[in-house]
Amino acid sequence: MAKFSFPNIKISGIQTVVPKNVIQTSSYKELFGSDEVEKFIQMTGITQTRRTTHFQTASDMGTTAAKLLLEKLGISPDQVGSLIMGTTSPDYRRPGSSSIIHKRLGLPIDCATFDISLGCSSFVYGIQVAASMMQNSDIERALLILGDTAGKTTYPKDKASLMLIGECSVAILLERSTEPQGGIQSLLRSDGNGYRYLIVPGGGYRNIDANPEPEIYSDGIERTLHHSVMQGTSVFTFTITDVPRVVKDFFAQTNTSIEDYDCFAFHQANGLILQQIAKKLKFPTEKFPISLDRYGNTSGASAALTICDKYGNQANGQIKTLVCGFGVGLSWGIFSATLDVATIFPIAEDDTLFEEGIIQSAKEL
Repeated sequence: MAKFSFPNIKISGIQTVVPKNVIQTSSYKELFGSDEVEKFIQMTGITQTRRTTHFQTASDMGTTAAKLLLEKLGISPDQVGSLIMGTTSPDYRRPGSSSIIHKRLGLPIDCATFDISLGCSSFVYGIQVAASMMQNSDIERALLILGDTAGKTTYPKDKASLMLIGECSVAILLERSTEPQGGIQSLLRSDGNGYRYLIVPGGGYRNIDANPEPEIYSDGIERTLHHSVMQGTSVFTFTITDVPRVVKDFFAQTNTSIEDYDCFAFHQANGLILQQIAKKLKFPTEKFPISLDRYGNTSGASAALTICDKYGNQANGQIKTLVCGFGVGLSWGIFSATLDVATIFPIAEDDTLFEEGIIQSAKEL
Protein backbone atom coordinates (compact mmCIF):
# COMPACT_ATOMS: atom_id res chain seq x y z
CA MET A 1 0.00 0.00 0.00
CA ALA A 2 1.38 3.42 -1.01
CA LYS A 3 0.64 5.18 2.30
CA PHE A 4 3.18 7.60 3.75
CA SER A 5 3.67 9.62 6.92
CA PHE A 6 6.10 12.49 7.48
CA PRO A 7 5.60 13.73 11.06
CA ASN A 8 8.55 16.15 11.04
CA ILE A 9 8.07 17.87 7.69
CA LYS A 10 5.75 20.78 6.92
CA ILE A 11 4.69 22.96 4.02
CA SER A 12 6.03 26.38 4.99
CA GLY A 13 4.94 28.50 2.02
CA ILE A 14 2.98 28.55 -1.25
CA GLN A 15 3.23 31.06 -4.11
CA THR A 16 1.23 30.96 -7.36
CA VAL A 17 2.09 32.81 -10.58
CA VAL A 18 -0.32 33.13 -13.51
CA PRO A 19 0.20 34.71 -16.95
CA LYS A 20 -1.19 38.21 -17.49
CA ASN A 21 -3.13 37.12 -20.56
CA VAL A 22 -6.83 36.66 -19.66
CA ILE A 23 -9.03 34.72 -22.09
CA GLN A 24 -12.78 35.25 -21.68
CA THR A 25 -14.75 32.09 -22.41
CA SER A 26 -17.34 34.19 -24.25
CA SER A 27 -14.66 35.08 -26.80
CA TYR A 28 -14.98 31.55 -28.25
CA LYS A 29 -18.54 32.17 -29.45
CA GLU A 30 -17.34 33.19 -32.89
CA LEU A 31 -15.39 29.92 -33.21
CA PHE A 32 -17.79 27.44 -31.62
CA GLY A 33 -21.15 29.24 -31.65
CA SER A 34 -23.05 30.93 -28.84
CA ASP A 35 -25.09 27.87 -27.81
CA GLU A 36 -22.02 25.64 -27.55
CA VAL A 37 -20.11 28.15 -25.43
CA GLU A 38 -23.05 28.87 -23.11
CA LYS A 39 -23.55 25.14 -22.63
CA PHE A 40 -19.85 24.78 -21.77
CA ILE A 41 -19.98 27.62 -19.23
CA GLN A 42 -23.04 26.11 -17.58
CA MET A 43 -21.46 22.65 -17.35
CA THR A 44 -17.95 23.65 -16.23
CA GLY A 45 -18.45 27.00 -14.53
CA ILE A 46 -15.47 28.47 -16.38
CA THR A 47 -15.92 32.11 -17.40
CA GLN A 48 -12.25 32.88 -18.10
CA THR A 49 -8.77 31.33 -18.10
CA ARG A 50 -5.13 32.46 -18.25
CA ARG A 51 -2.75 31.64 -21.11
CA THR A 52 0.97 32.06 -21.57
CA THR A 53 2.58 33.97 -24.42
CA HIS A 54 4.18 32.03 -27.30
CA PHE A 55 7.62 31.43 -25.74
CA GLN A 56 6.54 31.52 -22.08
CA THR A 57 6.82 28.19 -20.28
CA ALA A 58 5.86 26.59 -16.99
CA SER A 59 9.47 26.98 -15.84
CA ASP A 60 9.26 30.75 -16.46
CA MET A 61 6.30 31.10 -14.12
CA GLY A 62 7.80 28.53 -11.75
CA THR A 63 11.05 30.47 -11.49
CA THR A 64 9.17 33.68 -10.69
CA ALA A 65 7.01 31.88 -8.12
CA ALA A 66 10.07 30.38 -6.41
CA LYS A 67 11.91 33.72 -6.33
CA LEU A 68 8.91 35.46 -4.80
CA LEU A 69 8.40 32.68 -2.27
CA LEU A 70 12.02 32.62 -1.09
CA GLU A 71 12.15 36.42 -0.86
CA LYS A 72 8.91 36.63 1.15
CA LEU A 73 10.07 33.90 3.53
CA GLY A 74 13.55 35.41 3.87
CA ILE A 75 15.32 32.26 2.66
CA SER A 76 18.49 32.31 0.60
CA PRO A 77 18.73 30.04 -2.47
CA ASP A 78 21.80 28.34 -0.99
CA GLN A 79 19.57 26.96 1.78
CA VAL A 80 17.55 24.83 -0.67
CA GLY A 81 18.68 21.21 -0.72
CA SER A 82 16.30 19.82 -3.34
CA LEU A 83 14.32 21.14 -6.31
CA ILE A 84 11.62 19.02 -7.95
CA MET A 85 9.60 20.14 -10.97
CA GLY A 86 6.29 18.43 -11.65
CA THR A 87 5.21 19.01 -15.26
CA THR A 88 4.13 17.44 -18.53
CA SER A 89 5.11 20.67 -20.31
CA PRO A 90 8.92 20.77 -20.12
CA ASP A 91 10.97 23.42 -21.91
CA TYR A 92 12.74 20.72 -23.93
CA ARG A 93 12.62 16.97 -24.45
CA ARG A 94 15.86 17.13 -22.52
CA PRO A 95 17.16 18.40 -20.14
CA GLY A 96 14.42 18.60 -17.56
CA SER A 97 12.97 21.99 -16.71
CA SER A 98 14.24 21.67 -13.15
CA SER A 99 17.78 22.21 -14.48
CA ILE A 100 16.70 25.51 -16.05
CA ILE A 101 15.08 26.67 -12.81
CA HIS A 102 18.14 25.56 -10.83
CA LYS A 103 20.31 27.84 -12.97
CA ARG A 104 17.94 30.80 -12.86
CA LEU A 105 17.47 30.65 -9.09
CA GLY A 106 21.21 30.26 -8.48
CA LEU A 107 20.75 27.15 -6.36
CA PRO A 108 23.84 25.39 -4.95
CA ILE A 109 25.60 22.59 -6.83
CA ASP A 110 24.73 20.08 -4.09
CA CYS A 111 21.00 20.71 -4.54
CA ALA A 112 19.34 17.52 -5.88
CA THR A 113 17.30 18.51 -8.94
CA PHE A 114 14.97 16.54 -11.25
CA ASP A 115 11.56 16.49 -12.98
CA ILE A 116 8.48 14.37 -12.34
CA SER A 117 6.45 13.75 -15.51
CA LEU A 118 2.97 14.01 -14.03
CA GLY A 119 0.06 16.32 -14.67
CA CYS A 120 -3.00 16.73 -12.45
CA SER A 121 -1.63 14.50 -9.66
CA SER A 122 1.81 16.15 -9.52
CA PHE A 123 1.04 18.06 -6.30
CA VAL A 124 0.25 14.96 -4.24
CA TYR A 125 3.02 12.87 -5.80
CA GLY A 126 5.53 15.74 -5.64
CA ILE A 127 4.89 16.32 -1.94
CA GLN A 128 5.48 12.64 -1.21
CA VAL A 129 8.72 12.52 -3.22
CA ALA A 130 10.11 15.73 -1.72
CA ALA A 131 9.19 14.73 1.83
CA SER A 132 10.64 11.24 1.35
CA MET A 133 13.95 12.71 0.22
CA MET A 134 14.04 15.00 3.23
CA GLN A 135 13.13 12.26 5.67
CA ASN A 136 16.00 10.09 4.42
CA SER A 137 18.71 12.75 4.09
CA ASP A 138 20.13 15.88 5.69
CA ILE A 139 18.05 18.15 3.43
CA GLU A 140 16.43 20.87 5.53
CA ARG A 141 14.44 22.62 2.79
CA ALA A 142 13.04 21.49 -0.55
CA LEU A 143 11.29 23.37 -3.35
CA LEU A 144 8.46 21.72 -5.23
CA ILE A 145 7.46 23.57 -8.40
CA LEU A 146 4.38 22.56 -10.38
CA GLY A 147 3.13 23.88 -13.68
CA ASP A 148 1.81 23.06 -17.11
CA THR A 149 1.10 24.97 -20.31
CA ALA A 150 -1.35 22.45 -21.69
CA GLY A 151 -2.90 25.03 -23.99
CA LYS A 152 0.15 24.67 -26.22
CA THR A 153 -0.76 21.05 -27.01
CA THR A 154 -4.48 21.70 -27.45
CA TYR A 155 -5.72 21.76 -31.03
CA PRO A 156 -7.12 25.23 -31.84
CA LYS A 157 -10.49 23.76 -32.91
CA ASP A 158 -10.86 21.37 -29.97
CA LYS A 159 -14.03 22.59 -28.25
CA ALA A 160 -13.74 19.83 -25.64
CA SER A 161 -10.46 21.18 -24.25
CA LEU A 162 -9.66 24.64 -25.60
CA MET A 163 -12.04 26.51 -23.29
CA LEU A 164 -11.19 24.26 -20.33
CA ILE A 165 -7.41 24.69 -20.09
CA GLY A 166 -5.76 27.34 -17.94
CA GLU A 167 -2.04 27.80 -17.28
CA CYS A 168 -0.01 28.69 -14.20
CA SER A 169 2.85 27.52 -11.96
CA VAL A 170 3.22 27.27 -8.21
CA ALA A 171 6.18 27.02 -5.84
CA ILE A 172 5.85 25.17 -2.53
CA LEU A 173 8.54 25.15 0.17
CA LEU A 174 8.90 22.17 2.49
CA GLU A 175 10.93 22.36 5.71
CA ARG A 176 11.83 20.17 8.64
CA SER A 177 9.63 20.92 11.65
CA THR A 178 9.33 20.10 15.33
CA GLU A 179 5.88 21.70 15.65
CA PRO A 180 3.34 19.30 17.20
CA GLN A 181 0.66 20.21 14.66
CA GLY A 182 3.00 19.70 11.73
CA GLY A 183 3.36 16.63 9.59
CA ILE A 184 2.13 15.28 6.29
CA GLN A 185 0.26 12.06 5.55
CA SER A 186 -0.38 10.83 2.03
CA LEU A 187 -1.96 8.03 0.06
CA LEU A 188 -1.13 7.45 -3.63
CA ARG A 189 -2.68 5.26 -6.32
CA SER A 190 -2.32 4.62 -10.05
CA ASP A 191 -3.85 2.59 -12.85
CA GLY A 192 -1.84 2.29 -16.05
CA ASN A 193 -4.82 0.68 -17.79
CA GLY A 194 -6.06 4.23 -18.30
CA TYR A 195 -2.92 5.53 -20.02
CA ARG A 196 -4.93 6.41 -23.15
CA TYR A 197 -7.61 8.38 -21.29
CA LEU A 198 -5.50 11.58 -21.37
CA ILE A 199 -2.77 11.44 -23.98
CA VAL A 200 -0.75 13.29 -26.62
CA PRO A 201 -0.10 10.31 -28.94
CA GLY A 202 2.59 11.84 -31.16
CA GLY A 203 5.90 13.55 -30.59
CA GLY A 204 7.36 11.17 -28.03
CA TYR A 205 9.91 8.49 -28.79
CA ARG A 206 7.36 5.79 -29.69
CA ASN A 207 5.48 7.87 -32.26
CA ILE A 208 8.11 10.49 -33.02
CA ASP A 209 7.06 10.73 -36.69
CA ALA A 210 3.30 10.61 -36.10
CA ASN A 211 1.10 12.00 -38.84
CA PRO A 212 0.95 15.81 -38.44
CA GLU A 213 -2.26 16.15 -40.44
CA PRO A 214 -5.58 16.69 -38.62
CA GLU A 215 -8.02 13.81 -38.29
CA ILE A 216 -11.57 13.47 -37.00
CA TYR A 217 -11.58 11.59 -33.68
CA SER A 218 -14.36 9.34 -32.36
CA ASP A 219 -15.88 12.30 -30.48
CA GLY A 220 -16.32 14.13 -33.79
CA ILE A 221 -13.62 16.70 -33.02
CA GLU A 222 -10.69 17.48 -35.31
CA ARG A 223 -7.16 17.12 -33.89
CA THR A 224 -3.73 15.89 -34.88
CA LEU A 225 -1.78 13.14 -33.14
CA HIS A 226 0.50 15.86 -31.76
CA HIS A 227 -2.31 17.42 -29.73
CA SER A 228 -3.91 16.29 -26.49
CA VAL A 229 -7.01 14.10 -26.52
CA MET A 230 -9.21 13.08 -23.61
CA GLN A 231 -11.67 10.20 -23.40
CA GLY A 232 -14.24 12.26 -21.54
CA THR A 233 -16.62 9.51 -20.46
CA SER A 234 -13.82 7.31 -19.11
CA VAL A 235 -12.23 10.22 -17.25
CA PHE A 236 -15.56 11.24 -15.76
CA THR A 237 -16.29 7.70 -14.54
CA PHE A 238 -12.81 7.47 -13.01
CA THR A 239 -13.08 10.76 -11.17
CA ILE A 240 -16.50 10.21 -9.62
CA THR A 241 -15.67 6.67 -8.45
CA ASP A 242 -11.97 6.32 -7.63
CA VAL A 243 -11.49 9.83 -6.21
CA PRO A 244 -14.26 9.62 -3.56
CA ARG A 245 -13.04 6.11 -2.73
CA VAL A 246 -9.48 7.25 -2.01
CA VAL A 247 -10.79 10.04 0.23
CA LYS A 248 -12.91 7.59 2.23
CA ASP A 249 -9.99 5.18 2.48
CA PHE A 250 -7.74 8.01 3.70
CA PHE A 251 -10.28 8.97 6.35
CA ALA A 252 -10.42 5.36 7.55
CA GLN A 253 -6.65 4.89 7.61
CA THR A 254 -5.97 8.18 9.42
CA ASN A 255 -9.00 7.95 11.70
CA THR A 256 -10.22 11.36 10.55
CA SER A 257 -13.42 12.77 9.09
CA ILE A 258 -14.75 15.86 7.32
CA GLU A 259 -15.03 17.67 10.65
CA ASP A 260 -11.24 17.42 11.19
CA TYR A 261 -10.43 19.60 8.15
CA ASP A 262 -10.86 23.28 7.38
CA CYS A 263 -10.24 23.06 3.64
CA PHE A 264 -10.59 20.45 0.91
CA ALA A 265 -8.34 21.64 -1.93
CA PHE A 266 -9.08 19.44 -4.94
CA HIS A 267 -7.75 19.42 -8.47
CA GLN A 268 -9.97 21.77 -10.47
CA ALA A 269 -10.99 19.37 -13.25
CA ASN A 270 -14.33 20.86 -14.27
CA GLY A 271 -17.44 22.10 -12.53
CA LEU A 272 -19.56 18.99 -13.05
CA ILE A 273 -16.85 16.67 -11.71
CA LEU A 274 -16.28 18.85 -8.64
CA GLN A 275 -20.01 18.98 -7.95
CA GLN A 276 -20.28 15.19 -8.13
CA ILE A 277 -17.28 14.67 -5.83
CA ALA A 278 -18.57 17.18 -3.27
CA LYS A 279 -22.02 15.59 -3.37
CA LYS A 280 -20.71 12.05 -2.91
CA LEU A 281 -18.45 13.04 -0.02
CA LYS A 282 -20.92 15.53 1.50
CA PHE A 283 -18.35 18.34 1.65
CA PRO A 284 -19.66 21.63 3.09
CA THR A 285 -19.54 24.35 0.43
CA GLU A 286 -17.52 26.66 2.68
CA LYS A 287 -14.77 24.03 3.00
CA PHE A 288 -14.57 23.23 -0.72
CA PRO A 289 -13.09 26.29 -2.51
CA ILE A 290 -13.35 26.73 -6.28
CA SER A 291 -10.93 28.62 -8.54
CA LEU A 292 -11.90 26.89 -11.78
CA ASP A 293 -14.37 29.59 -12.78
CA ARG A 294 -11.62 32.24 -13.14
CA TYR A 295 -8.49 30.20 -13.91
CA GLY A 296 -9.70 27.04 -15.67
CA ASN A 297 -8.16 23.61 -15.28
CA THR A 298 -4.51 24.36 -14.46
CA SER A 299 -3.38 20.73 -14.12
CA GLY A 300 -1.23 19.77 -11.11
CA ALA A 301 -0.96 23.35 -9.89
CA SER A 302 -4.72 23.81 -9.57
CA ALA A 303 -5.18 22.71 -5.94
CA ALA A 304 -2.30 24.93 -4.77
CA LEU A 305 -3.65 27.83 -6.86
CA THR A 306 -7.03 27.30 -5.20
CA ILE A 307 -5.43 27.52 -1.75
CA CYS A 308 -3.69 30.78 -2.69
CA ASP A 309 -6.90 32.11 -4.22
CA LYS A 310 -8.87 31.51 -1.02
CA TYR A 311 -6.30 32.28 1.68
CA GLY A 312 -3.70 34.48 -0.04
CA ASN A 313 -5.01 37.74 1.38
CA GLN A 314 -5.55 36.55 4.95
CA ALA A 315 -3.09 37.55 7.66
CA ASN A 316 -2.95 34.74 10.18
CA GLY A 317 -4.34 31.44 11.42
CA GLN A 318 -3.80 27.79 10.60
CA ILE A 319 -5.84 25.51 8.40
CA LYS A 320 -5.94 21.74 8.41
CA THR A 321 -6.00 20.98 4.69
CA LEU A 322 -6.77 17.90 2.61
CA VAL A 323 -5.34 18.05 -0.92
CA CYS A 324 -6.43 15.69 -3.72
CA GLY A 325 -5.05 15.39 -7.25
CA PHE A 326 -6.12 13.06 -10.05
CA GLY A 327 -5.54 12.68 -13.77
CA VAL A 328 -3.13 11.58 -16.49
CA GLY A 329 -1.58 8.17 -16.04
CA LEU A 330 -4.01 7.37 -14.52
CA SER A 331 -2.64 8.56 -11.21
CA TRP A 332 -4.31 10.02 -8.17
CA GLY A 333 -3.75 10.59 -4.49
CA ILE A 334 -4.35 12.63 -1.39
CA PHE A 335 -2.39 14.23 1.44
CA SER A 336 -3.12 16.16 4.60
CA ALA A 337 -1.12 19.05 6.04
CA THR A 338 -1.54 21.95 8.44
CA LEU A 339 -0.82 25.26 6.69
CA ASP A 340 0.06 28.63 8.17
CA VAL A 341 -2.18 31.16 6.41
CA ALA A 342 0.47 33.89 6.78
CA THR A 343 2.72 31.94 4.37
CA ILE A 344 0.04 31.39 1.72
CA PHE A 345 0.68 34.31 -0.60
CA PRO A 346 -1.65 36.09 -3.03
CA ILE A 347 -1.60 35.04 -6.68
CA ALA A 348 0.90 37.06 -8.74
CA GLU A 349 0.94 37.80 -12.47
CA ASP A 350 4.06 37.57 -14.61
CA ASP A 351 5.06 37.23 -18.26
CA THR A 352 8.84 37.06 -17.77
CA LEU A 353 10.71 34.97 -20.36
CA PHE A 354 14.03 33.13 -20.15
CA GLU A 355 15.23 34.57 -23.44
CA GLU A 356 18.52 32.67 -23.29
CA GLY A 357 16.51 29.46 -23.57
CA ILE A 358 14.89 30.36 -26.89
CA ILE A 359 17.13 28.46 -29.29
CA GLN A 360 16.12 28.79 -32.95
CA SER A 361 19.39 28.17 -34.76
CA ALA A 362 22.35 25.80 -34.48
CA LYS A 363 24.53 28.90 -34.42
CA GLU A 364 23.15 29.70 -30.97
CA LEU A 365 24.59 26.49 -29.46
